[in-house]
Amino acid sequence: SKMLCLRQFCLFTLRRYQARTLCSDLLLSQINGCTHEDEVFNLVGRNKARLSEKHVGIALNMLWQLQKERPFLLRTSDYVRNHSQFLTLCILAENKVEHMEDEVIVDTLYSILRLNVEDHVSLAKVLVTEAWKRLERQVLYCSLSKFALCLYKQHRNFSPIICQVAHIVDRKLDSIQDIRILSVLMISISEVITESFRDRLLHKAEQLLEENDEVHFNYARRILQFLQNVKLRYHPLLEKCNRIFLENASHLDIHSISHIFRLYEQLGFDNAELRLVAKQRLSEIIDDYYDPETFAKLFFALGPMAGSKVRERLLVTATHMAEEFSSHQVLMVLKTMQKMKCRNSHLLKKMASVLHKHLDSYHVLQLVKLTQYLVALHCQDLELFAKVKMLLSGYLKSSVIPADTAAIIRVLAMLPSFQVEEMIINKAAAVLPQCRLHHLNCIATALVKWNHHGQLHWQNSSELCAKLLQKLNDCGFQRLQKANNLNLVLEELTHVNGEWFEEVLDEEAMAMCQRLIDQITWTNVLPLAFFLIKSDRRCPALFDRIAAVTVENIDKIRPTEIYFILFLFSALNYDPPDNEEFFKSCIQHLTSNLSHLETYHLVLLGHVLAMAGYFPPVLITTIFNISFLSKLAAQLQVLPDRVKQRVHSSLMKLNRAVCLECPEFHIPWFHEPYCQRVFHNSMSQINPQRQHIHRMLTEILGGSHYSRMSVLTPYYYEIDFECVLDVNKKPLSYTALDGVGGIHLRRDIKDERKKALPPGAQRIALEFLDSKAFSKDYSRHLKGEPAVKKRHLEMLGYQVVQIPHFEWNSMVLSTKGEQLEYLRQQLYG
Repeated sequence: SKMLCLRQFCLFTLRRYQARTLCSDLLLSQINGCTHEDEVFNLVGRNKARLSEKHVGIALNMLWQLQKERPFLLRTSDYVRNHSQFLTLCILAENKVEHMEDEVIVDTLYSILRLNVEDHVSLAKVLVTEAWKRLERQVLYCSLSKFALCLYKQHRNFSPIICQVAHIVDRKLDSIQDIRILSVLMISISEVITESFRDRLLHKAEQLLEENDEVHFNYARRILQFLQNVKLRYHPLLEKCNRIFLENASHLDIHSISHIFRLYEQLGFDNAELRLVAKQRLSEIIDDYYDPETFAKLFFALGPMAGSKVRERLLVTATHMAEEFSSHQVLMVLKTMQKMKCRNSHLLKKMASVLHKHLDSYHVLQLVKLTQYLVALHCQDLELFAKVKMLLSGYLKSSVIPADTAAIIRVLAMLPSFQVEEMIINKAAAVLPQCRLHHLNCIATALVKWNHHGQLHWQNSSELCAKLLQKLNDCGFQRLQKANNLNLVLEELTHVNGEWFEEVLDEEAMAMCQRLIDQITWTNVLPLAFFLIKSDRRCPALFDRIAAVTVENIDKIRPTEIYFILFLFSALNYDPPDNEEFFKSCIQHLTSNLSHLETYHLVLLGHVLAMAGYFPPVLITTIFNISFLSKLAAQLQVLPDRVKQRVHSSLMKLNRAVCLECPEFHIPWFHEPYCQRVFHNSMSQINPQRQHIHRMLTEILGGSHYSRMSVLTPYYYEIDFECVLDVNKKPLSYTALDGVGGIHLRRDIKDERKKALPPGAQRIALEFLDSKAFSKDYSRHLKGEPAVKKRHLEMLGYQVVQIPHFEWNSMVLSTKGEQLEYLRQQLYG
């Protein structure tokens, strides 16, 4: 009897379990088959008592998947979070969390965070805690990466738990073979890794990108974000990511493009080919976006490279939409307007009026940037500036961070009609000992400006200002004299410029570099070259060391870095001891890697080599090719104006140099229209000093008809003065030569070419060289550009006489008679 009862109970229990399992499986299928949130909520409402931990996890995940399938603007996360059954699911999940599988816990956490559930909600805390307990037993890298991403989204960047995740990744890095998983882990742990671990992650990412033929652009975008997080511009990875973006161009939307451009801007990287593709893509979809968030991104990405018609449409739409912009979007639009050099007063007034309601929401660095944009755009809203000044002054009083203090003082000096309070000077004095060179430079620039414009009005203000400037100078000297790490100082020097540094600390900075000369390696020759270019000083010891390190490590240095090193030597006209070997090594490395350089970089490189007298055939034939020039013309449309002008000028100068120095290439001179436009737009008044020299020339030669001023030569060199001496060194009259006398400003060079001089006559080009023509060190060596001009004028048949400013303005030539004698010597020898 007992055995029969036991048998019946077991059969009953088995049937009930099978029915419940069947019912549960059916419920699972029903949840997975839902096509709308309400269907999920209905199932939850009808089956509360039967929901297992698995059902709860799948239901929450389904709610996120349904949102994910919709366009961003059509998502209804607020509706989902506020639904009563969503609260039910959260309570059930919290109660059943200990019974959930490891992957379900992570998926549930991810789903609720993507549904914008607040971090402090108890379910989120419970899920994080439970996942942390099981962290070491996570066997699936996909779950580990998803959990790490959840922590990153919760801003737990420095938490012990993210450190533990980093430790696991450090141990198991070699076994991770999925670039998607690695890219998520990289950005999640970026704040807690060592430099050596960072380098291992970079090399692993490079390896996986090389091994995978098809990589989703989102993975590349995450790697960019990692580089930005660790503040590293690592070009091998940047170039690989850029290639992936180009391969996936048709899949990039406005959100992706604006994010990529923002990261490129922060990393100091750019690519004309991607800009061109992005411009075409965005121009196609310009009519699809009229919500403020997306339009602000469109304006940011497309505005700086848009043509006139598209630019006008963007400005009109921005004006209509201004009232709807959030504080962040206003900042983005103003920043873009500055890039576009936009002078649309109507839009600027509209943005200024909108700013009044947003000002209080900006944190200190946003307010600093905002002030910069408003000043650069010539905003005339004085009431707005008064509010900005009040807020900046408030931030300054409470600021304890030297960088913030320096930044606030710098932008306060930009404000119109700003009256300086003594508090600002005292605040600056308090932070000086903690300031880096860049911060000292910001404060010094502000003080000099205020003192110069008489904006210091309290008693003893000038004396206080003078003491503070002296303390600034002392702090700068001490920082450079105590420096023992060249890399750290070069990092600071990257952001320093302006008159104060140039006048006070430039020489000391050069002395510091010479003192640490043994620390120059291939990894820091680029920032050192940047500093030397900026300082405009020749230092043989440093230049020779850079040349030796470059030749020794030529295969380790990127082609674009080689360009800047060559620019240093060409621009400052310096030949290292093994000049031929140096240039030969650089040219060989560059010509082997031309495909790694952008189209416009090749033009800049060609010009720099031409300045030094080198014309590699493979480079010249590559540049002066119809298809290359067509590609260049297309890419120039999307480059910033400053870069565009520089490339145009470099191409003209290279064309001129090739025509004059390498006629064997048979390259035609095709820059006549360009030069005519440039010279037509640059007509300016004659320098008084040059007028003075011309009057003296007139006196020496015997009349104004014996010389000309501001003459254009063939190939559009402009020379200050020209005269012609016959075989007996007697001046020839231009009246006799061409029937016209007097001063000739930029004569028609076509007429000039037709005129032959009498036998034995010699054209003299007399050039007055100001300080820009010489290096700023004591050697006052002639720089590359004026040296090339002299070389080319001699090829054109001129005898070139150069008058350095330091000779003309010296005490030796303090009287008119001495100046006349000096000019006679220069002309007649």
